[in-house]
Amino acid sequence: MKNGADEIIHSVSTDAPSRRARFLRFLGPGFLVSVGYMDPGNWATDLEGGSRFGYTLLWVILASNLMAILLQTLCVRMGLGGGMDLAQACRAVFKKPLAVLLWILAEIAMIATDVAEVIGSAVALNLLFGLNKVAGVVITGLDVLLLLGLMKFGFRKLEALVIVLVGTITVCLFINVFKSSPEWGSVASSLIPREKPNGDALRIAIGIIGATVMPHNLYLHSSIVQSRQVPEGRKHEAIKAATWDTIIALGAAFFVNAAILVLAAAVFHKSGETVASLEKAHELLIPTLGPAAAVLFAVALLASGQSSTITGTLAGQVVMEGFMSWKIKPAYRRMITRGIALIPAILIVTLTEGKNIDGLVLSQVILSLQLPFAVFPLVMIAASKASLGEYVAPRWMTVLGILIGSVITLLNVNFMADKFGWPIILGGAIAVLGFVYWAQFVYRAKDDVVAS
Repeated sequence: MKNGADEIIHSVSTDAPSRRARFLRFLGPGFLVSVGYMDPGNWATDLEGGSRFGYTLLWVILASNLMAILLQTLCVRMGLGGGMDLAQACRAVFKKPLAVLLWILAEIAMIATDVAEVIGSAVALNLLFGLNKVAGVVITGLDVLLLLGLMKFGFRKLEALVIVLVGTITVCLFINVFKSSPEWGSVASSLIPREKPNGDALRIAIGIIGATVMPHNLYLHSSIVQSRQVPEGRKHEAIKAATWDTIIALGAAFFVNAAILVLAAAVFHKSGETVASLEKAHELLIPTLGPAAAVLFAVALLASGQSSTITGTLAGQVVMEGFMSWKIKPAYRRMITRGIALIPAILIVTLTEGKNIDGLVLSQVILSLQLPFAVFPLVMIAASKASLGEYVAPRWMTVLGILIGSVITLLNVNFMADKFGWPIILGGAIAVLGFVYWAQFVYRAKDDVVAS
């Protein structure tokens, strides 16, 4: 079965004389996925969380990152072991009505992701060059298409560009963190949960989960991991190498997210300032850490927006072709997925003048609400021997995957209950449980057919 991003499938050779050299050839897809874990949506939730609650939500970032590592590892197994991405697997395994529902929910998640990424880049261009934000949104949409043109020169070139952008984000943020002189004892102790978040803290915690464990990354990773050429006899070695690529890359993403929250806690929370926009964060850094710190902040934000819009566009084309099997030229697919994001982004920037961070945080809450509809299918399919054969996920990974999906679902139910009341939530919870039961029933029915 061909991959959604069919121009990259098996495009990177892993042939090398030693195991170490072959491992290095596998480094890359994890870093493309990792940029989705440090995109402007993450900045929004991390900045608000750090400025309002200090270091206390740092453990949420750590827990979210560990969840993400497990789920992305399942994607590796699906891509390399099953030879299909999550969108293709859903289309193959589930009956059409359910597959269409999952596709619609995935598209909603793509829009929420892209809106945050495009707006983040537009704000960064405004901070650095004074560019109008609407123009920044349009430029971001167009330059991503140009950057994706690098794929004509080989997928490794695109991976190298993204790794450079990730490195830029990391260096800029860590310089600012060390200049802010955080309370390292409090930082370390906040990695362990001390109290249950509620109210606004719960909303931000759910936003952090939605910004960290992102639906589009599950579709993307299971696709681009197939860019490597893997002989049949080396698939177990390939899965192990790609898993370490994931752990290393998402480990870097954790430190970036932690750095944003720590910076906000050390600079803004300490002075009693609540950050209500990316611009305000930039403005407040000037008198506290100096103009250079504000420039580093904006450069890191621009690198974050650019790298994440690249991978977001790739994920959009994977979802579109994987679910619907539409055969469209790659350039046209990217133009469509860019256009889907640009319209709502322009509307939000125009209506709010890009000043309120709540819109970005809300986009991450929307992502968190979509997560169960990507996590449960991923876990179920990865646990199927009929789909993955000898590369099926071990039972402990399946149990943890179900636990993660259940925790995310319960958090969402709790959040919506606080916002809208229990009658609506009770109906929503029944709908989610009905979906899970229906999905398992349909899945097992088709699984039995395949197995027989």
